[in-house]
Amino acid sequence: MGSGAIRTIGIVGGGQLGRMLAQAARRLGLGVAVFDPDPQAPAAALADRHVRAPFDDLGAALEFAAPCELITFEFENVPAASLAELERLRPVRPSHRVLGICRERIQEKGFLSESGFPVAPYRPVRSAAEARAAAQALGPAAILKTAELGYDGKGQARLSAADQAEAAFLGLRCPAAVLEQVVPFERELSVIVARTPSGRTAVYPPMENRHVGGILDLTHFPARIPAELARRAQEMGLAIAERLGVVGLVCAELFQVGDELLVNELAPRPHNSGHATLEAAETDQFEQHLRAVLDLPLGSTAARQSAVMANLLGDLWEPAGIDLAGCLSDPGVHLHVYGKAQARPGRKMGHLTVLDPDPVRGEARALAARQRFARRPVESGRQPKAL
Repeated sequence: MGSGAIRTIGIVGGGQLGRMLAQAARRLGLGVAVFDPDPQAPAAALADRHVRAPFDDLGAALEFAAPCELITFEFENVPAASLAELERLRPVRPSHRVLGICRERIQEKGFLSESGFPVAPYRPVRSAAEARAAAQALGPAAILKTAELGYDGKGQARLSAADQAEAAFLGLRCPAAVLEQVVPFERELSVIVARTPSGRTAVYPPMENRHVGGILDLTHFPARIPAELARRAQEMGLAIAERLGVVGLVCAELFQVGDELLVNELAPRPHNSGHATLEAAETDQFEQHLRAVLDLPLGSTAARQSAVMANLLGDLWEPAGIDLAGCLSDPGVHLHVYGKAQARPGRKMGHLTVLDPDPVRGEARALAARQRFARRPVESGRQPKAL
């Protein structure tokens, strides 16, 4: 689709990723429509039109689509059926087929395994009895994840013994789940790939991620890994994007286990680990996503400089409140606050990025800025051995 054909782009989901997509759309001269049930959705402040209704309200979805020439989405927890209906009226990129694979872990693991991409040993689970059998097959150390809707550590239960599996499955209160064997990974990586409708691709240098409590805490961009491992990670990301047939961005979350790379999850959208690209890459991931879905020339993915991104969760807002001046007392800090109406523990409220040619110093500066932002000491947990 040529650049002259697009006037308004529709974004399903109005959270922080939708907000940053809307900011990128504004820079490209595009109108923005947002579909999100939250009347205070962060992306709505930048939109020309905000349709407020549940995502499965097909009437509202069609109303939202009417002024849009093209539709994209900012997160996976959108009913694939709603996107399929929208696709009958407008191009939806990535497609509802891609969303259907990536939003449901059993389908996602099956797609990866059948396509020849390595994953940690796993079993689909649809009953307490299947959970017990899967735990006996995989061994005592495993993690049970809901097949749908889980993110940021939600909808998960860690097992240390097979006899915990039945109770864990019943506790998740879900119709289906995946049991994954815990793997002793050395680090978590992510690779973000852009792909256009005409098949052009671009891949960012891998990111190195640290999670705390299942939520991304810190990202180094580029990852501090050997060049050969980085090359293999990029090649894997490109191969996944091609096999998936994605149009837009796809992020492959990877485990490094020795010299081996295992695929953990896929996200067909901009990703939290890619936020450092706003300052540290020639083209940020949000503009790149729009370039890809609009079939425009893709931008350079080269890193301008090493960067460290630190998430700002709702826990930092209390009890003393936040200190913008303290955070910004380091003139190299780039602060992004998402404009969410209510701060809650574990909720992603913003992030900050520090550019520094020395990654160790950059991390220290990012953590110090986050401490000042919160007006109190903040612990940055160690990366767990496995998720």
